[in-house]
Amino acid sequence: MKRLYPDQPVVGIGAVIIQDGKIALIKRGNEPSKGKWTIPGGLVELGESLDAAVIRETKEETCLDVDNPCLIDVVDNVDLDEQGKIKYHYIIIDYLVHVKAGEIQAASDAAELRLVPFGEVENYNLTASFRVFFGQNREKLEKSNSYR
Repeated sequence: MKRLYPDQPVVGIGAVIIQDGKIALIKRGNEPSKGKWTIPGGLVELGESLDAAVIRETKEETCLDVDNPCLIDVVDNVDLDEQGKIKYHYIIIDYLVHVKAGEIQAASDAAELRLVPFGEVENYNLTASFRVFFGQNREKLEKSNSYR
C-alpha cells in the first residue's frame, strides 16, 4: 500500500509510554512530518493484529518490551498538497502500553527520543495529529503510568 497519494486511508498505531509524569516523544526521522515530535508508532502490517502492531512498533522505535495495550483514542490525519489533492491520509489508533522490560532509547526511524514533562509537550514542534491527540487526552494521560 502506498503512503504518498494513497488510494485509501492507511492504518497506523501510536504507543503512549508514560513514566513519572513524562511522556515518551520521538523526533521523526522520515516523512511524513520528518523532524517533528510525536509518540512512537508506525503502520499496521497486512494480517497483523492491532495489539501485535503496537507491541512490535514500540520495540522497533524504543527498544522496550511492552504488553497490555489499552486503547486511548483514534485520530484521523489528512494532509493535502498545494493543489488540494490528498497527499497523506492516516487513521492512527493510539494505545497506552505497559513496559515489561528494556531500557528506553531511540531506534529504527526515530531520530531522537525524549521523556518530556506534560507541561512542556506543547512547546515542541509536534505533528498535527499528535497535537490534536494530546489536546483531547492530556487529562487522561496525566493520570496514567506505563511502569508497574
